[in-house]
Amino acid sequence: MTKFLLWCLLLVFCWPLALIAIVAYPIVWLLLLPFRLAGIAVHGVLELVGALILLPARLLHAI
Repeated sequence: MTKFLLWCLLLVFCWPLALIAIVAYPIVWLLLLPFRLAGIAVHGVLELVGALILLPARLLHAI
C-alpha cells in the first residue's frame, strides 16, 4: 500500500517519471529474478554445509 501511495504522489508531482517507473518496474523485476533465484540456491547450500559441520556437535550434545 505504501508503494502505491508513493507512486500516486509521484504521479501528482511528476507524471512522466511515474509512467516510466510503472513501465520499468516489471522489466527490472524480470532482470533481477535470476539473481534472486541464485541467492536462494546459495543460501540453501550454505545452510546445508553449516548443518553438516554442526552435526557432530549436535550428536554429542544429544548423548
